[in-house]
Amino acid sequence: MPTILARGVSELGLDLTAEQLRLFDRYAVSLLSAGRRAGVTAIATRERVEQRHFIESLSVAKALLDAGVIEKTSEWRVIDVGTGGGFPGLPIKILLPQLRLTFLDARERTTAFLRELLRSLGIDGVEVVTARAEDAGRDPAHRERFDVVLARAVAPLPVLLELTLPFLRAGGHIAAPKGSGTLREIAASERALDVLGGGIVSSEPLKVPGGVHSQRLVLVRKVARTPARYPRRAGIPKKRPH
Repeated sequence: MPTILARGVSELGLDLTAEQLRLFDRYAVSLLSAGRRAGVTAIATRERVEQRHFIESLSVAKALLDAGVIEKTSEWRVIDVGTGGGFPGLPIKILLPQLRLTFLDARERTTAFLRELLRSLGIDGVEVVTARAEDAGRDPAHRERFDVVLARAVAPLPVLLELTLPFLRAGGHIAAPKGSGTLREIAASERALDVLGGGIVSSEPLKVPGGVHSQRLVLVRKVARTPARYPRRAGIPKKRPH
């Protein structure tokens, strides 16, 4: 019987090679054996790992491909902010190995897990950065360097915009899966978008094979440079969102 991953990939119209399937298998084993200790997942079954982490992440990839935000043959620079166990960035990197991926997370044990995971999987072309988004977004090594920002379950949209828009070059996109409050978050983000140089492109339902939760993928395009004073210092965007 096909696995949840195999069924989901087929429903999404994606193709995985035998080597890519092997990488997902080893990724799942690492999450189940060490992910809970590292604090990157609370999921304890293979089926839930495949559904919640892999299929949902690949659904984001499918939506970005369909929207033309990324392409199968292009070396887009992508940063996954607050990545945790590598979601959605690493499943997308396995699908599209040409992407140049950066993981950003503030927790040392999380980034240590990711470095060991990447070493064990033999995946290159990935940078792992231990820092808060407020600090990394001011660093010239990361500011305005990326084509796409991925952010899953990081913060409400008005806060997320300040944390992520500084990373994008002009014309780049934020891709943020959101839940049932998506439209309220968008309505609350009008001032943040204006101040920070963003514009909503779409908030279409995210098609997740086997998914039981309603999700939308919010796409935000960077339409103007983010003022140099943003992001504000650590903790302030959350305390005083625009």
